[in-house]
Amino acid sequence: MRKIDMTDQLWARLLAMRGSKAPVALDDAEPVMALYAPIAAAARHFVLAQVGQSLDGRVATPSGDARDISGPEGIAHLHRCRALVEAVIVGVGTVKCDDPRLSVRAVKGPNPVRVVIDCRAELTGEERLFRDGGAPVILVQGHDAAEKRYAADVVRVRRSKTGLDPKDILDALASRGLHRILVEGGARTIARFIEADLVDRLHVSIAPLIIGSGPTGIALPPIERLSSAHRPAARVYTLGSDIVFDCDLRNKVTSEAGQGENVRVADHA
Repeated sequence: MRKIDMTDQLWARLLAMRGSKAPVALDDAEPVMALYAPIAAAARHFVLAQVGQSLDGRVATPSGDARDISGPEGIAHLHRCRALVEAVIVGVGTVKCDDPRLSVRAVKGPNPVRVVIDCRAELTGEERLFRDGGAPVILVQGHDAAEKRYAADVVRVRRSKTGLDPKDILDALASRGLHRILVEGGARTIARFIEADLVDRLHVSIAPLIIGSGPTGIALPPIERLSSAHRPAARVYTLGSDIVFDCDLRNKVTSEAGQGENVRVADHA
């Protein structure tokens, strides 16, 4: 397990390479750079998904209380990820339950554009992110959603029986110059992007608490056999209060031999 020891100098390096058009040599030996530089140095079309959960895989209580799951270092990690991308995506359920600001407060850096997927125009326009004077808001709705007035850039995307296509959402953001994306929640929104094979890296941040019941962090369709499970190459980092699994969804583990720090599921057969 590698320890994240962020310094002002390292953070300044990461912010400087943010969206650099010139090729950047990644320093894999330094844990901070190994974890964050792939985000900062991504020139185009990079999607990071982030899940913060308890030891038993819960992201909230049954009543929807999701505050304070992550410790101080876990929150700082999330805010670093926000600062290194151009836009952060959440679903309408996250806004309804948490009324988030989606800003960078725990670290120095730019606030990302805030993107809310509200397929059926369920939001009222009175939610905090529309009124806090923060970063711009993009509201993604279905083509047939009711028309309402929002203090946001409303983007209409064709809605099918299964909802909005995540690729159409990313294309709409790319047309606005937004290419490095953080998909932050909720569980179903993250799952839709993973199912569509649009996520490059997945960060699963685990805090040392047990909730016992409530929603889980990623809600993918059920599988019958472990051979069908996602097995991404992964590294584990300690943040201090929390740990984070950095999963490379573009690099799948195919065998146990020679994988170094890759995380594997043990075979108990």
